[in-house]
Amino acid sequence: MPLPYVLLSAAVSLDGYLDDTGPGRLLLSSPADFDRVDEVRASVDAILVGAGTIRADNPRLLVNSAGRRAARVAAGKPEYPLKVTVSGSGELDPTAAFWHTGGDKVLLTTDEGARRAHALGLAADVVPLGESFEWRAALEHLHDRRGVRRLMVEGGGTVHSRLLQQGLADELQLVLAPLFVGDPDAPRLFGPGDYQRGRLRLVETRRIEDVVLMRYRPTAPGAAAHVSAADRHWLALACELAELCPPSGTAFSVGAVVVAADGTELARGHSREGGDPVVHAEEAALAKIDPADPRLTTATVYSSLEPCARRASRPAPCARLILDAGVRRVVTAWREPDTFVPGADGSGVLAAGGAVVVVLPEHEAAAKGPNRHLLGH
Repeated sequence: MPLPYVLLSAAVSLDGYLDDTGPGRLLLSSPADFDRVDEVRASVDAILVGAGTIRADNPRLLVNSAGRRAARVAAGKPEYPLKVTVSGSGELDPTAAFWHTGGDKVLLTTDEGARRAHALGLAADVVPLGESFEWRAALEHLHDRRGVRRLMVEGGGTVHSRLLQQGLADELQLVLAPLFVGDPDAPRLFGPGDYQRGRLRLVETRRIEDVVLMRYRPTAPGAAAHVSAADRHWLALACELAELCPPSGTAFSVGAVVVAADGTELARGHSREGGDPVVHAEEAALAKIDPADPRLTTATVYSSLEPCARRASRPAPCARLILDAGVRRVVTAWREPDTFVPGADGSGVLAAGGAVVVVLPEHEAAAKGPNRHLLGH
């Protein structure tokens, strides 16, 4: 199921703390960074915090700039993003500022938590998601029922940790403040747990007065049929590579990326790359990797179009090349139509060879883009 783009936002001390143990909130960001956060809030569809953040900080989570609110309204959006909190117990203070400022509010909770929340009279739309709270179900609800495409998560540390551990965070915006807390009882940004493998990719650093903003994206693929946020990023790159293909009236334009389990890019390719009029994207990418590379057996191939099952130009179709390379996981955006090969079923060939094929249809439009001339529009 499609999910929102999940952006984690946090500010920490140099020693990794979100706050101290004093009675008031420790202000880690600079005035200019608070304005940047306000700008990000204005750009998203919803802002989420955990119940612990509401209890500890009593946040309002508003877009403070009148100009940014007016721009949202002019664009046909609500004045304020949807405010979301999550709680398994549903035990929250009904007088908290969260419920009584801004626009619409949603509490995502369990069946039992919903009963408690209704009894407390919380000023929000209370949504029970079952006997236990599951993050993927919560994100699916926000995407499908609330129209949330971009979700900003502002804490706390437990929420950030869970989303990263489950491969559901698309981006981490981390602000580093030039001070130390040093109190072992103070809350930290990330707790212990089983995090995704691999290094995150640094996509931006920016000095903002005396703090530094760092933006990271995850790189490690999901496992088997489990889809991680990094899967969506890599498949988007494959679709971008398809735009590089020399146009053809007799073959699709396809992009492909091969990624190791730790998030290392092994190779990329696109159709008709290097002046070869018949080379396919997956073929071009795999040809750049040493066949003896041990990382291939746990790698993922991302292809904008389903790998081919039959071809006239070369002896081996791409589905066969992938299996022969030892790869057993493929993520694609678009099943091959019958334009050139009736009954094409590369996914069937891959599955018969023991590979898992994941289709992310939310990327189909991007995959079709460079092939519009072949599709009649």
